[in-house]
Amino acid sequence: MSLSAVERQPDAVSERRVELSVVIPTFKERGNVAELVARLDCTLAGVAWEAVFVDDNSPDGTADAVKAIACRDPRIRCLRRVGRRGLAGACIEGMLSSSATYLAVMDADLQHDETVLPAMLATLRSGKYDLVAATRYVEGGSAQSFSEGRSKISRIATRLTRRVLGTSLSDPMSGFFMMRRDAFDAMADRLSPVGFKILLDIATASEGLRIVEQPYTFGERQEGESKFNIQIGLEFLGLLLAKLTHGLVEPRFIFFAVVGALGIAVNLAVLNVAMLVWPVSFMMAKSVATFFAMTSNFLLNNSLTYRDRRLRGWGMLRGFIGFRVIGTIGAVTDVGLASQLYADREVWWVAGFAGALMGVLWNYAMSSMFIWRTR
Repeated sequence: MSLSAVERQPDAVSERRVELSVVIPTFKERGNVAELVARLDCTLAGVAWEAVFVDDNSPDGTADAVKAIACRDPRIRCLRRVGRRGLAGACIEGMLSSSATYLAVMDADLQHDETVLPAMLATLRSGKYDLVAATRYVEGGSAQSFSEGRSKISRIATRLTRRVLGTSLSDPMSGFFMMRRDAFDAMADRLSPVGFKILLDIATASEGLRIVEQPYTFGERQEGESKFNIQIGLEFLGLLLAKLTHGLVEPRFIFFAVVGALGIAVNLAVLNVAMLVWPVSFMMAKSVATFFAMTSNFLLNNSLTYRDRRLRGWGMLRGFIGFRVIGTIGAVTDVGLASQLYADREVWWVAGFAGALMGVLWNYAMSSMFIWRTR
């Protein structure tokens, strides 16, 4: 498609109220930016629209590509996030930055069919619905571009979500939707910035949200690479857990728990090696193993659990010292509670489990508040 649409100055867009903001989270999507803007210009002719690209500091210069277009076209905005990562958080920030009547969210990889945006907007203009969710899994929609493996994962996740949470959405894994801004503003403070499936969070965050579906054909990626990985899968499970517990358990807790389990494995492995090759006392070997486990836990939590709040430089050193202090207090709490329970009722596994659970909850709460300072 010609870039003349990208270079063309819109008529009086800056002088009238923007009706539709299209929020586009990006990470390493430089090659798709110009083409997507050209497509939006074509399909949204006659609509007062803007595109808000929220870029997670892409190393390929995605933000620079967006800003180059924004210099010529005031409908294009760029929010560059530094030190923060995550699709859900990017979407929330982009939507909160808009004053438009309607908000759309779509990917920058050209797989979401922008030609259905006018139909979605017309549906919301009718006043009958608060949210239009684009779906691949009803008549008129298609996901044939998925690989066989990706298709199976998507359908399993969809069935799991509908069964566990009871949502009526046929495609809750979709990241393509449009909604009223006033409806979003009313629930924004209840949404999690951690996670990959923002539509699922929105659809289950408010009772009485009027939702309708819009079929579309899922296209093939033209540039860049898929962001789907095991980390995204864990985020999805974390969001399900949060919804099942009505927010009592946060989505990132599942990462913290997985890292803790890996820490136990590291502890035992180092202890075994130390006892075999290092002629020292058990206490010394256990101390070394515990140090390695705490170090691995800190590094993994910094990279995975709290990657949107990742510590660097001296902050990382201070965080590690604080993490060790919190972990030591957690260990004392673990042993103290377990010993007290065992003294009352001599059931070792109940006492041990209760102590370990208390230790994990303490470590998670204190680390979140004082090391990575999440909300």
